[in-house]
Amino acid sequence: MNTRRMGRISLFSFSLVSALAQQNGPAGQSGPPASVLPGSANRRITLDVVVTDKSGRPLPGLHQQDFTLLDNKQPQKIASFHAVENGIATADPPVEVILLVDEVNASFTRVSFERGEIVKFLGQNGGELAGPVSIVLFSDSGTLIGNTSSRDGNALIAELNQKRSGLRTIGRSQGFYGAAERLQLSLHALEQLAVYEATRAGRKLVVWITPGWPLLSGLSAGWPSSKLQQGLFTSIVALSDELRRARITLYFIDAFGIVDTGELRTSTYKQFLTPVRTVRQAQTGNLALEVLAHQSGGLVLNSSNAVAREIATCIADANAFYVLSFDGLAGDGPNEYHALEIKIDRPGAAARTRSGYYAQPEQAPAR
Repeated sequence: MNTRRMGRISLFSFSLVSALAQQNGPAGQSGPPASVLPGSANRRITLDVVVTDKSGRPLPGLHQQDFTLLDNKQPQKIASFHAVENGIATADPPVEVILLVDEVNASFTRVSFERGEIVKFLGQNGGELAGPVSIVLFSDSGTLIGNTSSRDGNALIAELNQKRSGLRTIGRSQGFYGAAERLQLSLHALEQLAVYEATRAGRKLVVWITPGWPLLSGLSAGWPSSKLQQGLFTSIVALSDELRRARITLYFIDAFGIVDTGELRTSTYKQFLTPVRTVRQAQTGNLALEVLAHQSGGLVLNSSNAVAREIATCIADANAFYVLSFDGLAGDGPNEYHALEIKIDRPGAAARTRSGYYAQPEQAPAR
């Protein structure tokens, strides 16, 4: 990953916290503002596509001629294509599953619930996993990426048990400023993970078990300058591009389980699913984990206590999918959004993949 790509989410996050501090209290230390440079000229884009039949089951056995790729509603030539079954491809390493324990946005009770369900999943079938799995612990003292990617569920359980949950220093009782800090930490952790995984080949399924991070909806309307709105837009573009380059598909599993069944919070993210094409459209809700999961081709699963089963539902995407590539359009200028659509020439078949990309994504210089 080009080092110029790093730090953009952090820059916006600091700007966000600083803006809140002007209204609510003192801020932390600042870094110098970053200018932006043109994006990479390499436009080859890889898509991981899950195809299901009308009953929602994975549909294997398709061929390239069954796929039509639309870029901004215009058909594009598919440069390469291969099918993956049982998570093993001829041209790719096995799909890696990353289970993320969120200790920042969840209460101690919810974290215990998350851990228990992960242990339940890892212990199934005597601990024999279908593919490599790793565990990431996200806390307000830092993001700990596990050293082990293993098919041995029992070994992963032992590793998880060795890493006990710590006391949180950022609580929900800290109000708006605390919520902004949790948002900052969450976005930075996701960026760190994307940068790390971009150095590793193959597809990754990141299953994030969490109540979600604060949306801070409507905040942009009260910001004192357009610079902060620009920073938000740049962060949206940057994170979208980094997740795509790392071949990460995100999955959101609600750590609240059935506690929030029917509540508005389980559907609020849907109002932010419309792609952000201009600076003025950018809102903090566009960086919600549920939104990012949907746009990456993953799933958003709410209102169930059967988290172990929901993890299995997410991982089922590795059983049968298709990898295709194409040359993205150059665009008429930086940060031009392109909507993607895959059509399948089979009755009742539906494709799920990344919803779009930004042509010429702007980059921040190294700090």
